[in-house]
Amino acid sequence: MKALVYHGPGRKALEARPKPEIQAGGDAIVRMTKTTICGTDLHILKGDVATCAPGRILGHEGVGVIEAVGAGVTAFKPGDSVLISCITACGKCYFCRRVMYSHCTTGGWILGNAIDGTQAEFVRIPHAETTLNPNPAAAEEEALVMLSDILPTGFECGVLNGKVEPGSSVAIVGAGPIGLAALLTAQFYSPAQIIMIDLDDNRLGVARQFGATHTINSADGKAAEAVMALTGGRGVDTAIEAVGVPATFLICQDVIGPGGVIANVGVHGSKVDLHLERLWSRNISITTRLVDTVTTPMLLKTVQAGKIDPTRLITHHFTLDGILDAYETFGHAADTQALKVIITV
Repeated sequence: MKALVYHGPGRKALEARPKPEIQAGGDAIVRMTKTTICGTDLHILKGDVATCAPGRILGHEGVGVIEAVGAGVTAFKPGDSVLISCITACGKCYFCRRVMYSHCTTGGWILGNAIDGTQAEFVRIPHAETTLNPNPAAAEEEALVMLSDILPTGFECGVLNGKVEPGSSVAIVGAGPIGLAALLTAQFYSPAQIIMIDLDDNRLGVARQFGATHTINSADGKAAEAVMALTGGRGVDTAIEAVGVPATFLICQDVIGPGGVIANVGVHGSKVDLHLERLWSRNISITTRLVDTVTTPMLLKTVQAGKIDPTRLITHHFTLDGILDAYETFGHAADTQALKVIITV
């Protein structure tokens, strides 16, 4: 089969690999129909994710059709259309019983990281019954791809961890796919202000279309001043970091108001400065999280009901044969204006 293989920092190739086989009773083999590229894949290619070894097939998102199941799988059968969660969960271990699926002792974020992933013609899914979601007949596949990772990530790690409430003020630092997913799902709670901060005017324009009440280009280094002006000098109730670089985490510290929550979503590959000398007395909470995908069934219902349209995040389409071009496009989003790309397998 064809697969996109990681060969160490900065190196990747589309090549032939053996088709995966059932290894345990809870496995399923899924024939991929659509997948995508995540910002985390770019972090892997930068060398930021030490757990991903050279030779790994990348990808942890997508939809497909079940080709085969292990003897222990009863909830799915060959021919079923499924949504693949980016998090693998056994449902039985200590962390799964605490609904922290991202820390499953035999799962978590392993697809495209510790085991071969979804940017291929076929993928093996361990713990299939608690990792796969049935694809309703009426659901659009491209919309479901957005439910594999970015929509639950923006919602769980940003909106829920950030304790967004009706009438509150929210600053989202980073108007990429994750930041925009947080923007879309924050509106479930009717905050009074959603301020989007980014360096890219195109993405800020998209944010306005998606419902941001204010946008700020931070290129002049005065984003914090602008936020303070918008909030009467108080700062925001929730600051969502959606990039994963020191500068954006610093902005969150600069704009958060007393009693507020900084919700980190971004994947950080280098250390950041924590200014406790300024924050220690301000009743600030800082949260971190890897998505657990516990909200995927709920988000699926909102998509089916037309309450949210995640296909608005999709800007480019490619085939698996063109996945190297897809990476080039996605990796140079400032030039290509790419948000999410869909790869048809």
